[in-house]
Amino acid sequence: MKLRIKPNNLRLIAAAALSLILAACSSKAPPPQSKPSAADPNAGRYSISQDIAPDDAPKLDHLENPVPRAEPLSKGGNRDYTVRGIAYKVWRDIESYEVDGIASWYGKKFHGHLTSNGEIYDMYSFSAAHKNLPLPSYVEVTNLANGKSVIVRVNDRGPFHSKREIDLSYAAAYKLDMLANGTAKVRVKLIRPDAPQTDTERAYIYESEFLIQLAASKNKEALQLHQRKLQQQGLKARIVEDKGWQKLQLGPYVDNREAVKTLEQIREPDYKNAFIIEQNLSN
Repeated sequence: MKLRIKPNNLRLIAAAALSLILAACSSKAPPPQSKPSAADPNAGRYSISQDIAPDDAPKLDHLENPVPRAEPLSKGGNRDYTVRGIAYKVWRDIESYEVDGIASWYGKKFHGHLTSNGEIYDMYSFSAAHKNLPLPSYVEVTNLANGKSVIVRVNDRGPFHSKREIDLSYAAAYKLDMLANGTAKVRVKLIRPDAPQTDTERAYIYESEFLIQLAASKNKEALQLHQRKLQQQGLKARIVEDKGWQKLQLGPYVDNREAVKTLEQIREPDYKNAFIIEQNLSN
Protein backbone atom coordinates (compact mmCIF):
# COMPACT_ATOMS: atom_id res chain seq x y z
CA MET A 1 0.00 0.00 0.00
CA LYS A 2 1.45 3.34 -1.05
CA LEU A 3 1.38 6.29 1.31
CA ARG A 4 -0.03 9.40 -0.33
CA ILE A 5 0.83 12.85 0.97
CA LYS A 6 -1.44 15.73 0.15
CA PRO A 7 0.23 18.81 -1.41
CA ASN A 8 -0.65 20.98 1.61
CA ASN A 9 0.97 18.48 3.98
CA LEU A 10 4.04 18.30 1.73
CA ARG A 11 4.49 22.06 2.00
CA LEU A 12 4.21 21.85 5.80
CA ILE A 13 6.85 19.11 5.96
CA ALA A 14 9.22 21.08 3.72
CA ALA A 15 8.77 24.21 5.82
CA ALA A 16 9.47 22.27 9.02
CA ALA A 17 12.61 20.74 7.52
CA LEU A 18 13.83 24.15 6.42
CA SER A 19 13.26 25.53 9.92
CA LEU A 20 15.34 22.71 11.41
CA ILE A 21 18.17 23.40 8.96
CA LEU A 22 18.16 27.12 9.73
CA ALA A 23 18.08 26.45 13.47
CA ALA A 24 21.05 24.13 13.16
CA CYS A 25 23.00 26.72 11.19
CA SER A 26 22.24 29.48 13.66
CA SER A 27 23.44 27.33 16.56
CA LYS A 28 26.92 26.91 15.10
CA ALA A 29 29.68 28.89 16.76
CA PRO A 30 30.82 31.93 14.73
CA PRO A 31 34.10 31.47 12.88
CA PRO A 32 37.18 32.61 14.81
CA GLN A 33 38.32 36.14 14.12
CA SER A 34 41.40 36.42 12.00
CA LYS A 35 44.56 37.47 13.78
CA PRO A 36 47.22 39.84 12.44
CA SER A 37 49.90 38.10 10.43
CA ALA A 38 52.99 37.15 12.39
CA ALA A 39 55.02 38.66 9.55
CA ASP A 40 53.79 42.08 10.63
CA PRO A 41 54.61 42.55 14.34
CA ASN A 42 52.95 45.97 14.33
CA ALA A 43 49.73 44.90 12.65
CA GLY A 44 46.79 46.69 14.25
CA ARG A 45 48.82 49.58 15.64
CA TYR A 46 46.77 52.02 13.60
CA SER A 47 43.43 50.26 13.98
CA ILE A 48 42.73 53.21 16.29
CA SER A 49 43.86 56.74 15.56
CA GLN A 50 45.45 57.20 18.96
CA ASP A 51 46.94 54.61 21.30
CA ILE A 52 45.74 54.12 24.85
CA ALA A 53 47.37 55.87 27.80
CA PRO A 54 47.87 53.90 31.04
CA ASP A 55 45.06 54.10 33.59
CA ASP A 56 47.34 54.87 36.54
CA ALA A 57 50.54 56.30 35.07
CA PRO A 58 53.35 57.00 37.55
CA LYS A 59 54.99 60.41 37.77
CA LEU A 60 57.59 60.74 35.02
CA ASP A 61 59.09 64.19 35.66
CA HIS A 62 62.15 62.69 37.36
CA LEU A 63 63.15 60.53 34.37
CA GLU A 64 66.47 61.48 32.79
CA ASN A 65 67.54 61.11 29.19
CA PRO A 66 69.39 57.89 28.39
CA VAL A 67 73.12 58.35 27.81
CA PRO A 68 73.87 57.42 24.19
CA ARG A 69 76.55 54.76 23.91
CA ALA A 70 77.91 52.65 21.11
CA GLU A 71 76.04 49.38 20.75
CA PRO A 72 76.34 46.67 18.12
CA LEU A 73 73.37 46.08 15.86
CA SER A 74 70.73 43.81 17.34
CA LYS A 75 70.37 40.35 15.86
CA GLY A 76 66.69 41.06 15.28
CA GLY A 77 65.10 43.91 13.36
CA ASN A 78 67.99 44.93 11.12
CA ARG A 79 67.12 43.22 7.85
CA ASP A 80 65.25 44.94 5.05
CA TYR A 81 61.57 44.03 5.33
CA THR A 82 58.12 44.44 3.83
CA VAL A 83 54.95 45.49 5.66
CA ARG A 84 51.54 45.72 3.98
CA GLY A 85 53.14 45.41 0.57
CA ILE A 86 55.61 48.25 1.12
CA ALA A 87 59.35 47.48 1.17
CA TYR A 88 61.53 49.19 3.79
CA LYS A 89 65.32 49.40 3.74
CA VAL A 90 67.35 49.49 6.97
CA TRP A 91 70.07 52.18 6.96
CA ARG A 92 72.78 50.06 8.57
CA ASP A 93 75.69 52.37 7.74
CA ILE A 94 74.05 55.74 8.23
CA GLU A 95 76.41 58.42 9.59
CA SER A 96 74.11 61.43 9.98
CA TYR A 97 70.40 62.05 9.87
CA GLU A 98 68.28 65.09 10.65
CA VAL A 99 64.72 65.58 9.46
CA ASP A 100 61.52 67.40 10.40
CA GLY A 101 58.37 65.32 10.48
CA ILE A 102 55.39 64.14 12.48
CA ALA A 103 55.80 62.12 15.68
CA SER A 104 53.10 59.95 17.21
CA TRP A 105 53.24 57.84 20.37
CA TYR A 106 52.28 54.35 21.49
CA GLY A 107 51.53 53.18 25.00
CA LYS A 108 49.42 50.66 26.85
CA LYS A 109 48.44 48.66 23.79
CA PHE A 110 52.02 47.46 23.28
CA HIS A 111 53.41 47.73 26.82
CA GLY A 112 55.14 44.49 27.80
CA HIS A 113 55.25 43.10 24.26
CA LEU A 114 58.32 42.38 22.17
CA THR A 115 59.88 45.14 20.13
CA SER A 116 61.27 44.47 16.66
CA ASN A 117 64.76 43.80 18.02
CA GLY A 118 63.52 41.33 20.63
CA GLU A 119 63.44 43.59 23.69
CA ILE A 120 60.40 44.26 25.89
CA TYR A 121 58.57 47.49 25.14
CA ASP A 122 58.40 49.66 28.26
CA MET A 123 56.18 52.69 27.79
CA TYR A 124 57.77 54.30 30.87
CA SER A 125 61.24 54.45 29.30
CA PHE A 126 62.54 56.83 26.63
CA SER A 127 62.37 54.68 23.51
CA ALA A 128 61.02 54.93 19.98
CA ALA A 129 60.17 53.15 16.75
CA HIS A 130 61.51 54.13 13.33
CA LYS A 131 61.05 52.52 9.93
CA ASN A 132 64.67 52.71 8.73
CA LEU A 133 67.22 53.53 11.43
CA PRO A 134 69.40 50.64 12.60
CA LEU A 135 68.42 49.01 15.89
CA PRO A 136 69.40 50.21 18.37
CA SER A 137 70.04 53.89 17.60
CA TYR A 138 69.86 57.06 19.65
CA VAL A 139 68.10 60.17 18.40
CA GLU A 140 67.24 63.55 19.84
CA VAL A 141 63.62 64.51 19.23
CA THR A 142 62.54 68.15 19.58
CA ASN A 143 58.95 69.33 19.67
CA LEU A 144 58.99 72.28 17.25
CA ALA A 145 55.88 73.79 18.85
CA ASN A 146 57.35 74.23 22.33
CA GLY A 147 61.10 73.59 22.02
CA LYS A 148 61.09 70.64 24.43
CA SER A 149 63.54 67.83 23.64
CA VAL A 150 64.16 64.23 24.64
CA ILE A 151 66.78 61.61 23.77
CA VAL A 152 65.31 58.22 22.92
CA ARG A 153 66.73 54.81 22.12
CA VAL A 154 65.22 53.41 18.91
CA ASN A 155 64.53 49.68 19.36
CA ASP A 156 61.36 49.09 17.35
CA ARG A 157 59.92 49.41 13.85
CA GLY A 158 57.18 51.82 12.83
CA PRO A 159 55.18 53.95 12.51
CA PHE A 160 53.74 52.34 9.39
CA HIS A 161 51.90 55.48 8.40
CA SER A 162 52.95 57.49 5.36
CA LYS A 163 52.85 60.86 7.11
CA ARG A 164 54.64 59.95 10.36
CA GLU A 165 58.37 59.94 10.95
CA ILE A 166 58.76 58.39 14.41
CA ASP A 167 56.68 56.64 17.07
CA LEU A 168 57.61 57.63 20.63
CA SER A 169 57.07 55.81 23.89
CA TYR A 170 54.47 57.18 26.30
CA ALA A 171 57.22 58.59 28.54
CA ALA A 172 58.95 60.36 25.64
CA ALA A 173 55.66 61.85 24.46
CA TYR A 174 55.04 63.04 28.03
CA LYS A 175 58.45 64.73 28.07
CA LEU A 176 57.61 66.54 24.82
CA ASP A 177 54.15 67.53 26.10
CA MET A 178 52.36 65.96 23.13
CA LEU A 179 50.15 63.34 24.79
CA ALA A 180 46.96 65.34 24.50
CA ASN A 181 47.33 66.07 20.79
CA GLY A 182 48.52 62.58 19.92
CA THR A 183 50.96 63.86 17.30
CA ALA A 184 53.45 66.72 17.03
CA LYS A 185 55.74 68.33 14.47
CA VAL A 186 59.25 67.37 15.56
CA ARG A 187 62.87 67.44 14.50
CA VAL A 188 64.65 64.07 14.67
CA LYS A 189 68.46 64.11 14.84
CA LEU A 190 70.65 61.00 14.94
CA ILE A 191 73.23 60.84 17.73
CA ARG A 192 76.43 58.92 16.95
CA PRO A 193 78.23 57.99 20.19
CA ASP A 194 81.86 56.92 20.18
CA ALA A 195 82.49 53.28 19.35
CA PRO A 196 83.48 50.83 22.12
CA GLN A 197 87.24 50.94 22.68
CA THR A 198 88.09 47.25 22.99
CA ASP A 199 86.97 43.87 21.70
CA THR A 200 86.18 42.86 25.29
CA GLU A 201 83.90 45.84 25.75
CA ARG A 202 82.14 45.15 22.45
CA ALA A 203 81.59 41.51 23.38
CA TYR A 204 80.39 42.46 26.85
CA ILE A 205 77.79 44.84 25.48
CA TYR A 206 76.59 42.39 22.89
CA GLU A 207 76.38 39.11 24.73
CA SER A 208 74.67 39.81 28.06
CA GLU A 209 71.89 41.68 29.75
CA PHE A 210 70.91 41.58 33.40
CA LEU A 211 67.63 41.35 35.29
CA ILE A 212 66.85 41.69 38.98
CA GLN A 213 64.30 39.15 40.14
CA LEU A 214 62.40 40.51 43.12
CA ALA A 215 59.67 37.94 43.74
CA ALA A 216 57.76 35.02 42.25
CA SER A 217 54.11 34.23 42.93
CA LYS A 218 51.01 32.72 41.37
CA ASN A 219 49.06 35.80 42.46
CA LYS A 220 49.58 38.25 39.60
CA GLU A 221 47.41 40.96 41.14
CA ALA A 222 49.59 41.11 44.25
CA LEU A 223 52.71 41.50 42.12
CA GLN A 224 51.04 44.20 40.03
CA LEU A 225 50.67 46.34 43.17
CA HIS A 226 54.43 46.10 43.72
CA GLN A 227 55.05 46.76 40.03
CA ARG A 228 53.10 50.02 40.11
CA LYS A 229 54.92 51.22 43.24
CA LEU A 230 58.29 50.48 41.64
CA GLN A 231 57.32 52.25 38.42
CA GLN A 232 56.28 55.29 40.44
CA GLN A 233 59.88 55.35 41.70
CA GLY A 234 61.11 55.44 38.11
CA LEU A 235 62.23 51.79 38.03
CA LYS A 236 61.75 49.53 35.00
CA ALA A 237 59.52 46.91 36.61
CA ARG A 238 57.88 44.12 34.66
CA ILE A 239 56.02 40.86 35.28
CA VAL A 240 56.82 37.79 33.19
CA GLU A 241 55.16 34.36 33.26
CA ASP A 242 57.30 31.25 33.56
CA LYS A 243 55.77 27.78 33.90
CA GLY A 244 52.69 29.02 35.72
CA TRP A 245 54.61 31.42 37.98
CA GLN A 246 54.46 35.20 37.76
CA LYS A 247 57.87 36.80 38.25
CA LEU A 248 58.42 40.42 39.24
CA GLN A 249 61.63 41.73 37.69
CA LEU A 250 63.56 44.94 37.19
CA GLY A 251 65.44 45.64 34.00
CA PRO A 252 66.85 44.63 31.66
CA TYR A 253 70.19 46.33 32.32
CA VAL A 254 73.01 46.19 29.80
CA ASP A 255 75.60 47.03 32.47
CA ASN A 256 76.07 44.61 35.37
CA ARG A 257 77.33 47.46 37.55
CA GLU A 258 74.02 49.28 37.15
CA ALA A 259 72.11 46.12 38.06
CA VAL A 260 74.25 45.57 41.18
CA LYS A 261 73.79 49.18 42.27
CA THR A 262 70.02 48.97 41.84
CA LEU A 263 69.90 45.65 43.71
CA GLU A 264 71.73 47.17 46.68
CA GLN A 265 69.26 50.05 46.78
CA ILE A 266 66.10 47.94 46.44
CA ARG A 267 66.95 44.86 48.49
CA GLU A 268 66.19 46.36 51.90
CA PRO A 269 63.68 46.14 53.43
CA ASP A 270 61.12 44.71 50.99
CA TYR A 271 63.11 42.43 48.69
CA LYS A 272 65.67 40.64 50.85
CA ASN A 273 65.72 37.60 48.55
CA ALA A 274 66.18 39.55 45.31
CA PHE A 275 68.95 38.40 43.00
CA ILE A 276 70.50 39.15 39.60
CA ILE A 277 69.90 37.02 36.50
CA GLU A 278 72.32 37.19 33.57
CA GLN A 279 70.85 36.46 30.15
CA ASN A 280 73.09 35.50 27.27
CA LEU A 281 71.98 37.28 24.09
CA SER A 282 74.42 35.68 21.69
CA ASN A 283 72.71 32.27 21.53
